[in-house]
Amino acid sequence: MKRTNRYILLLLLILGVAVQTPVLSEPVATKAADEAPAVKVVVPADALRVTPLALVANPGAYLNKTVVMNASFDKFSTVGLDYPPALRKTEEYISFMVFREDTVHDIPLSELKLFMKREDAQKFIELKSKDSVKIVGKVFSTALGDPWVDVLSMESIKK
Repeated sequence: MKRTNRYILLLLLILGVAVQTPVLSEPVATKAADEAPAVKVVVPADALRVTPLALVANPGAYLNKTVVMNASFDKFSTVGLDYPPALRKTEEYISFMVFREDTVHDIPLSELKLFMKREDAQKFIELKSKDSVKIVGKVFSTALGDPWVDVLSMESIKK
């Protein structure tokens, strides 16, 4: 009797593996991973078009206003995070740098503080230095005489 139970269990095990094998061997659809959805910028009607240098030159004129700008992405960083007068917590936000547009050298525009929620930034993990981006953001502070911008949306426009 014991031997019969073992054979039945062994047979069930073999049948279970045989039934599962075709499912495990089927190719996995990778279209979603290969083709990440393009993130499109939503531009509010009251947004002001500005260059990053113009924003840095006169941040007070844009305080509490929504701005739209094109820039050359440099890198994600932690510049400006956890600064009390314009607090954005490291746990929730990441900052990023863009390049100056008034020089032929690759110099970050460190005066422009750009902050994005970490979960939104994950959509842009593939960005490389010098990729062109379109940024929509709201200037929420002019601490230290610099524009501090919450990025509402961003779009990669050229790689």
